[in-house]
Amino acid sequence: MWRPTFKILRKVVIPSLKENVTISKILYSTKSRLPKSTMKLTLVSASVGVLIGAGYGGYTHYKINAKKSLAPVQTEEFAFLKEAPEYSPQYKIINDLDNSNLNLVLFQYRTCPFCCKVRAYLDSRGISYEIVEVDAVLRQAIKWSGYKKVPIVLAKVEGGYQQLLDSTAIISVLETYLQDKATQLQDIVKFYPTTKYVNDDGKSTTDIANKYFVMHSSVVPDERERAIELEEREWRQWADRVLVHTLSPNVYRTPGEALETFKWFEEAGGWRQSFPSWECALMVYGGAAAMWIIAKRLKKRHNISDARNALYDAANEWTTAVKKRGRFLGGEQPNLADVTVYGVLSSIEGCQAFKDLRDHTEIGKWYDDIKNSIENRMGKVQAVHA
Repeated sequence: MWRPTFKILRKVVIPSLKENVTISKILYSTKSRLPKSTMKLTLVSASVGVLIGAGYGGYTHYKINAKKSLAPVQTEEFAFLKEAPEYSPQYKIINDLDNSNLNLVLFQYRTCPFCCKVRAYLDSRGISYEIVEVDAVLRQAIKWSGYKKVPIVLAKVEGGYQQLLDSTAIISVLETYLQDKATQLQDIVKFYPTTKYVNDDGKSTTDIANKYFVMHSSVVPDERERAIELEEREWRQWADRVLVHTLSPNVYRTPGEALETFKWFEEAGGWRQSFPSWECALMVYGGAAAMWIIAKRLKKRHNISDARNALYDAANEWTTAVKKRGRFLGGEQPNLADVTVYGVLSSIEGCQAFKDLRDHTEIGKWYDDIKNSIENRMGKVQAVHA
């Protein structure tokens, strides 16, 4: 629901690394220079050699590529730009109490759960930032970037602009910076290298290593503090790997719900104020139809038999964990897991699925508490007029 319709329908091809030349290839490319009298012996020997070479080559191929799949690979996705790209922010969040020394621009889809996570984090820390609403069809606002997904955060730093990507990594990078402002953002991103690996479907996938870790330089915590940090990381992972996958099958459960969801997206995202009428109509009606179909595939992929019950079960699992800690998972104050779960759920706040979620689970109290906590810290919304 948070990806542009045409991007979801388009097949993404990820170039793979060139494979090393195997021993079997060398054997096949080697030409015989033996006299004809030894040809029979040569053929027998070659046959045995090919079998051995093929077996060994297959083994080494597996070993080499297994290592490649785990080895970090630097890419240009964490790009450092010497000059700012052209962009037109729709809004600014201005907080007079912001002492972060950060100058940030968030490129987003308003109702994308991953973008909502980043906004929730920035607001919870009282950070000022600009917002650029990206056109889900043409994506002109991020044409300057080699990375074509949202959210993208562009941070003004010494000597240029540092691009940050992947919602979870963005939060960890910024939290690391806030805990140690002596370290520059362009140095912090080195703790989060891009890695390539083959997923369960056999496809080459790119991810960010260490993205659930905040790289603080404080004294090594005691056993209790380590357990608290571990729990926070585990629930951040749970939000990305479990909770977020329950959303699409619920908000696009029927054609009617899908259309209702996209109409709410249009209103919440201010599409009519930012994009042409024809584009809004395409995103609403075309998007609703496409996502209703795609949601069925996602439901099957994530082994969801009943969409609503899966959402309720996830909410109950979360509230059970929160009750053990107090008001929030972080105790009296929300931690990064609280902010992450809130961000994901806030992306469907205007949908029927969310109303049903409040009616059938106990998540409403926690949700209202953290929403109020974050809104009390966030700055004022200021529209930017062209």
